[in-house]
Amino acid sequence: MLRQSRMHSPLGEMLLRAEGDALTGVYFVGQRHYPNDILGDIDDAATGDAPLLAEAGAQVDAYFAGRLERFSLPLAPSGSDFQQRVWQALAAIPYGERATYGELAHRLGLAPGAARAVGTAVGRNPLTIVVPCHRVVGSKGALTGYAGGLERKRALLDLEAGQRVEPGVAQA
Repeated sequence: MLRQSRMHSPLGEMLLRAEGDALTGVYFVGQRHYPNDILGDIDDAATGDAPLLAEAGAQVDAYFAGRLERFSLPLAPSGSDFQQRVWQALAAIPYGERATYGELAHRLGLAPGAARAVGTAVGRNPLTIVVPCHRVVGSKGALTGYAGGLERKRALLDLEAGQRVEPGVAQA
């Protein structure tokens, strides 16, 4: 059964989704690739029957407070085999570090020209922040593509560099 809830974050409202015993989505409300099958009204307090969503929300809060560097949640993102491989590679990028799309392609044993395909898979990551797609940058370190918007990407990287994220900064 699909369960979902909303939560507040310093970078805007977020939607958390779970199915069965696993988290399947973490989105900034309105971001690119935001799910279009939202179930009625979502009550941000309705996590009593969904302890996984409550725990996911608590971990996202701890991340924004600078108290959590690695999430420990059961995950089940829906995607192709290729997307799953790319998302696993994203999860291996350490907190506070960055990788380029080309580096990810290399880590996956792909040809250098596969960086664009990797970028497409990165952009479809349904678990923003939890699977850290914001840590991927362009070949010369430039901030490129982020489904939640480049201002949010910049704010997340700044947070991981030790800077505090002020509420309302970079909201879409």
